[in-house]
Amino acid sequence: MQFTDRTDAGRRLAGQLGHLGGRDPVVLGLPRGGVPVAFEVARTLGAPLDVTVVRKLGVPHHPELGFGAIGEDGARIISDEIVRHTGVREQDLVAVERAEETELARRAHAYREGRPRLPLRGRTVIVVDDGIATGATARAACQVVRAQGAAHVVLAVPVASADVVARLRDDVDELVCLSAPALFSAVGEWYQDFSQTSDAEVVALLARAGGGGTTSEEVEVEADGTTLTGDLVLPGGTGAVVVFAHGSGSSRHSPRNRSVATVLHRAGLGTLLFDLLTPSEEADRANVFDIGLLAGRLAEATRWLHHRVAVPVGSFGASTGAAAALRAAATPDSGVGAVVSRGGRPDLAGADLSAVRAPTLLIVGGEDTTVIGLNRQAQAALHCENRLETVPGATHLFEEPGTLDQAAELARDWFTAHLLPGQPATGP
Repeated sequence: MQFTDRTDAGRRLAGQLGHLGGRDPVVLGLPRGGVPVAFEVARTLGAPLDVTVVRKLGVPHHPELGFGAIGEDGARIISDEIVRHTGVREQDLVAVERAEETELARRAHAYREGRPRLPLRGRTVIVVDDGIATGATARAACQVVRAQGAAHVVLAVPVASADVVARLRDDVDELVCLSAPALFSAVGEWYQDFSQTSDAEVVALLARAGGGGTTSEEVEVEADGTTLTGDLVLPGGTGAVVVFAHGSGSSRHSPRNRSVATVLHRAGLGTLLFDLLTPSEEADRANVFDIGLLAGRLAEATRWLHHRVAVPVGSFGASTGAAAALRAAATPDSGVGAVVSRGGRPDLAGADLSAVRAPTLLIVGGEDTTVIGLNRQAQAALHCENRLETVPGATHLFEEPGTLDQAAELARDWFTAHLLPGQPATGP
C-alpha cells in the first residue's frame, strides 16, 4: 500500500479508527511528520489534537542506544537493565537527562505557542506517527503517555515493518496499522510525497485544530428590519463557516440540520443555524415560499457573519432554503464561497441560477424522483462549477438509516475542498 502524502495517509488511517470516536479520545501526533497524519485523524473523529513530545535518553558515547525516555510533566521511563550493562556513571546519566529536559521544554513550548498540554489522565489516547521503522520513538511515546495517566493507549500508523508491529503490540492496548510489509527499509518509500514537515507546519496544524476547543453561542442577526435568532458554533481553529438556510417546516433546532452541522464541525467548519422567519411569519405559508424574502435575509446574515469572523463563508440549503441560498449567492457581492443543496428546490431560484458563481453541489435522494428531475433542470441552468449527487435509497427527508450521514459527508467534502485551503475534494 502506498500513500499520496501524509494527508492521504491520515484520512485512510482515520477510516479504521471510527470505533474510537465514541470514547472521547485525545489524538497525539509525534512531531514532526506524525502531526499532519494525526490532524486528519482528529478532524474525522472530532477529537482534540496535541503533540506528544518525547526525548530519548542516549547512553553517553553511544547515543543511538537509549537507556530511557522522558516526556512532559516529569514523565520518565528508565531501563535499569541497560543502565547496568553499560556501566555508565550516575552523574553522566543525570547530565544527559537534564540536557534532554531543556530541549523537550523548548520544543513543546514552540509547538504549542505557550498553550498548556492536554490532560490525558483517564482518557483514551491515540498516538499517531507517519510510519515506524525501528519502533524506539513510538514505544517511548506510548510508555510516556501511559505514565501521564492514559487509561487506554492506541498506537495508530499508516505503515510499519511487520516485525516491529509484532514487538509493539505488548506496549499498547490497541495497535492499528494499515500496512505492515515484510520487506521494509524506510518509511518514505511508502509515500509518493514524503517531503519534510516543518516546525511551522506543526504549529499551524495545532493552531488550526485549536486543541478541540469549541465555542457555541446564541446570536441575533438583524435582517430586513427583523431580529432573527441563531446558533453560532465555532470549532477551535475554524477555517470557514457554513450558514444553514432551512426549508419548509424546519428550523435551527431540527435534528437533521444539527446532525449535518456536527459532521461539519468535525472537519473544522463552523456553522450558523438560524431561522429565516419569525414564528409569526412562519404561520403564513406564503412566506415559506417567498424566495426573495428568504434570500434577502440570508444575504444579510452572510454579510453579518463576514464581519463577525474573517473566514470564508458557505451556504447549506434544504427544500426552499436551497433556492434562497442560490439566489443570495447570485448577487455580485454575496461573498459566498460554496453552496450545497440537500433535498432542495434549486429550481425555485429561477433566472438567478445563471448568475451563481459559487461552486454548487446538489444532493438528492435516489428515491426522490420528482425532486431529482427538478434538480437536473436547475443544474442545466447553472454556469458555475457544479455537481449532482444522488444518495441511493434516500427519500426526500433522508430518513432512511445511513442516508443522512452520506449526505452530510458529501457536504463536508464539498465545503472543505472549496472553503479550506489545501483540502482537496475527496469525491469523484
